[in-house]
Amino acid sequence: MKGRIAVGAMVGAVAGIVTGLMTAPKSGRETRADIKAKAEELKAQADKASRQVKKSTEDVSSQATNKIRETLDEAKKNFKK
Repeated sequence: MKGRIAVGAMVGAVAGIVTGLMTAPKSGRETRADIKAKAEELKAQADKASRQVKKSTEDVSSQATNKIRETLDEAKKNFKK
């Protein structure tokens, strides 16, 4: 759910930025420079969000793996009794 909200926010931000830049009274060169700067900024934000999601996924995966191992070990002990 958080991922969908983040993606929606990014898409909305990009749409708003592009609309604002395209309607601003600037030369083409200035507008392209602004678009490039914003694109680089958004890429950095997306990279950061991606790293956070990856870390969170790795943490959850590690916890699940540990829980499965514990459950299997407990089941083996109970089966041997």
